[in-house]
Amino acid sequence: MSGLGADEAVVPESALKEAKARIRELERLLGRKTLENEILKDAVELARSKKLISPSLLPSKIRGGR
Repeated sequence: MSGLGADEAVVPESALKEAKARIRELERLLGRKTLENEILKDAVELARSKKLISPSLLPSKIRGGR
C-alpha cells in the first residue's frame, strides 16, 4: 500500500472490503427507514386532516410542537 502516513494503521484488503460492504448495507437500511418514516409522517398528517385520529393522541412533535 502506498501513501501511508507515519501513524496510519495497515489493514488487510479483505477487512477493508468487508467494512465497505457493511457501510453500503447500513446506508441502504438508513435510506429504507427514512422512506418508511416519511410515509408514516404523511399517513399521520392525512389521518389528522381527515380527523381519523385525535391530535391530542399524537406526540407533541407530530402535532406541530417542538
